[in-house]
Amino acid sequence: MIEHRAQGIHLVGRTRFNRKLLMKKSALLTKVFSVTVVGLMLLSALAIAGEKAEEKAEEKAEEKPPPPTPEETTLTKIGQIAPDFAVSLLNGENFVLSEQSGKVVLINWFATWCPPCKAEMPHLQTEVWEKFGPEGLVLISIAREEKADVVTPFVEKFQVTWPFGLDPDRTAYAQYAEAYIPRNTLVGPDGSIIFQSNGFERPDFDAMKVAIAEALAANE
Repeated sequence: MIEHRAQGIHLVGRTRFNRKLLMKKSALLTKVFSVTVVGLMLLSALAIAGEKAEEKAEEKAEEKPPPPTPEETTLTKIGQIAPDFAVSLLNGENFVLSEQSGKVVLINWFATWCPPCKAEMPHLQTEVWEKFGPEGLVLISIAREEKADVVTPFVEKFQVTWPFGLDPDRTAYAQYAEAYIPRNTLVGPDGSIIFQSNGFERPDFDAMKVAIAEALAANE
């Protein structure tokens, strides 16, 4: 009898011990699970943050600064002495700007592939050359980075009759601007720049004609 009671007490004790052990294991597993979940959440958050940082870095890398304006690429200013240069003409002669001292000179910078340059040519012929050439205007168009075999057919096609010069290595143009054509530079009898423009816009073209007329009148 006493032996059976002892066995019963022993079984109850083991059961209670097992329950406590299970509860401890359960609590430990719960903590481990919680830590694992939190860790996974942190890793996921870090991964997302990393992806967003990479996306922002790629966006910044793709962002390019806007191109400079024509004004920002212009190297000369009205009132300064026009940089001297020499170019070969289509007829084989040389044109040297400094040798035109005492004359009003219009330098037209262009290229045969340039749409606004092409649009400007007929107006230079009829409104500038035919009108002011007889009054003493020196007009020269200078082809930027082009040679005679390209420029000669262009001149024939547009039937323009003033001198055309060649600047195949961009040496002359580089003294006046970094980019953009067409450009017009009007040089006075004293060698200073009295007007300059870029592009072909009617208001600028008309303003150039006024400047030419005034310069020629003052040089009579």
